[in-house]
Amino acid sequence: MAYEEKAKIPAKPQRVVLDERARLSVTGVEEVLSFDDVRIVMRTVLGELTVSGSGLHIGKLSLDTGELCVEGRVDELSYSEHEAQGGFWNRLFG
Repeated sequence: MAYEEKAKIPAKPQRVVLDERARLSVTGVEEVLSFDDVRIVMRTVLGELTVSGSGLHIGKLSLDTGELCVEGRVDELSYSEHEAQGGFWNRLFG
């Protein structure tokens, strides 16, 4: 019999909606890595997303559905392909 690849389960879709630089809605969020009032860093299905601005606060977070809502002034959104692999010990000593 020929080798068959297992079909990959599609990842959660990602959608980023910014409303007047004051309200941000993101889907496909897997984990919030760090946050304060000027920066929020999250791991999403498409890589690490950093939100920069001022007066930022998380209004809603549901990791079950992958939804995150942020309020405050959003100045920048940036993606990074760099993701820590191997959990806590790799991040500590890697």
